[in-house]
Amino acid sequence: MDDDEDDRDFSKTIVFDFFDQAHQTFDNMEAALGEEDLPNLSGLGHFLKGSSATLGLIKVKDSCEKIQNLGSGKDERGETPLENKACLDRIKTIIPTAKRDCQDAEKRLKAFYKE
Repeated sequence: MDDDEDDRDFSKTIVFDFFDQAHQTFDNMEAALGEEDLPNLSGLGHFLKGSSATLGLIKVKDSCEKIQNLGSGKDERGETPLENKACLDRIKTIIPTAKRDCQDAEKRLKAFYKE
């Protein structure tokens, strides 16, 4: 990604912009959860799934995929239809895990970039 291993400004900007975006997206997820807005949760999960996958943050991607599927009214794998309350209850437990995994990745990447 970077031409010079000693100068990682290009990738650093992409990575730190992702974390700013992720924090905002998690805030939006919390708001959507409070409003019981499953379609919005699905969209937010889809959005963050893609960007976290691009950076190789697999745990975050996996959690966001679950949120996307549950927001669509299906189980975590996207196969079995569920009642809205069950979806919301499951999402409520997944968001903190996704946030924790994202914070862990941010901490490690800040150390990598010496921030």
